[in-house]
Amino acid sequence: MLIDFDAMETTVIPHMRGGEKEMAAQMHTDTMNKIMRGRLIPGATVGLHTHETNSEIIYILSGTGKVLYDGVYEPLSAGSCHYCPKGHAHSLINDSDGDLVFFAVVPEHPEG
Repeated sequence: MLIDFDAMETTVIPHMRGGEKEMAAQMHTDTMNKIMRGRLIPGATVGLHTHETNSEIIYILSGTGKVLYDGVYEPLSAGSCHYCPKGHAHSLINDSDGDLVFFAVVPEHPEG
């Protein structure tokens, strides 16, 4: 199955998970996964949240930023891959002057 993000409608989510500004994303969602290409403008964040029933994988396509993962800041740049396992907390932060563009997968775990 080909997922063509360029052909998808962009969804703008203000204050994603309580974060600053907004996130723009093209998303494919089914019962097993959420697959997205997202963009945070300078100063935008995805708020700190815990993955209670799933995990998340974030791959940075372009730009720089950081994640706050279990209380520790980790720098991100193009080619970085961040993994937040089930039961852990993270926040995605664009603290740069340019856009932070990323690819993310949130697999849904049927066992909860």
